[in-house]
Amino acid sequence: MTEVISVRFRGGCKNYYFDPAGNQVKMGDQVIVETAAGIEFATCTEGNHEVEDSAIVKPLSPMVRLATDADRRTVENNRKRESEAFDICEKKIAAHKLEMKLVNVSASFDGSKIVFYFTADGRVDFRELVRDLAGVFRARIELRQIGVRDEAKMIGGLGICGRPFCCSQFLDGFLPVSIKMAKTQNLSLNPTKISGTCGRLMCCLKYEQNVYEDASRRMPKAESFVQTPDGPGNVKSVDLLRETVRVSLDSAPEPLKTYHGSEIIVLRNGKGSREGIAVPERPARYVEAREEEEALDAPVLTTPFYMDARLEEAPVREKIGAPGSGEGKSRRRHRGGRRRSGGAKPTEGGQPQGEARRPEQKDGRQRPPRQENRPAQPKPAEGRPAEAAPTAGEGEAKRRRRPHHRGGRRRNKGGEGGSAPRSE
Repeated sequence: MTEVISVRFRGGCKNYYFDPAGNQVKMGDQVIVETAAGIEFATCTEGNHEVEDSAIVKPLSPMVRLATDADRRTVENNRKRESEAFDICEKKIAAHKLEMKLVNVSASFDGSKIVFYFTADGRVDFRELVRDLAGVFRARIELRQIGVRDEAKMIGGLGICGRPFCCSQFLDGFLPVSIKMAKTQNLSLNPTKISGTCGRLMCCLKYEQNVYEDASRRMPKAESFVQTPDGPGNVKSVDLLRETVRVSLDSAPEPLKTYHGSEIIVLRNGKGSREGIAVPERPARYVEAREEEEALDAPVLTTPFYMDARLEEAPVREKIGAPGSGEGKSRRRHRGGRRRSGGAKPTEGGQPQGEARRPEQKDGRQRPPRQENRPAQPKPAEGRPAEAAPTAGEGEAKRRRRPHHRGGRRRNKGGEGGSAPRSE
């Protein structure tokens, strides 16, 4: 076992092992390490840990030191230098009329080397371009041609899934992808649907390929002759993920029936003749073990500790009086105030219906009659006679002269059964 630290360089997803040289490094610390290209600035992704000797390539490069503020300022200056070098190189490419596309520029930590990454359809003679760039930057110049997948990794972006590119996030290297994988997974062979932004087949086709290959070995092919619980038939389609097949039965070709892989017996895998094939007994149906899952997923109804298990029934509000009889008329609130109804109609006995039967309380006693909310009459002052109440004619005249306001009380006109006018 060897003690190492894992670091990652800028713009890369691959981890490299370095000798900590007796230093204690934590994840996220910035360090200076010695590489084959010289001193470089890196970020620690895993602190001091031990790995197998077979997992490292000897001799193991050492870590120089933890990064200081001066090292971070040097990195910032290199980023500014890279931005200026990118603009200058594009102008030089246009001046030399070279068919190449500049992708990225990377400067070493000590500034002694600048690498220009570009893409091109074929070979490009850039010797004159290198001389011009070396005269401008006074450093070692290297031009490196890359492919479209490396270009997508450097630039980054979002895929059709809405997530950042896998190659720019976590992939150590590019995976070999073929069109056979799309066929195995029953995907559309439309290039726009199975290709990434780089124009090549999507790397994610490789992720589930092993699952599909394992399922295809256990499931029958299309047009296979199988025996089902409902009789023999031919397989028309296969769902590898669900491990189900759709079968056209000999007894009932339409509609197609769906069966699980364990419900069928393959008598002939693929196309061919049925001659000489013995049809066995029908297999048993596949029953999924859902009872335990349903029992686990079923919600458990419990009574909170602050509530009694026996809830008291809410009292039912009885309606006083029969409908249409005028008994127990409810008070209705209106926008302008409370609506007062006219006098109750007299019954055969001479009493109004509203006073025929009063509602009884729980103890059996009758409730007192409701008192109308009328203002109390002012008491006459001592030595002064009380004013006489106005007659019906005078009250009617005053009521007509008084303007009606929306927010005031609503009164019925005088008449039979109407209440007496209120004194002013």
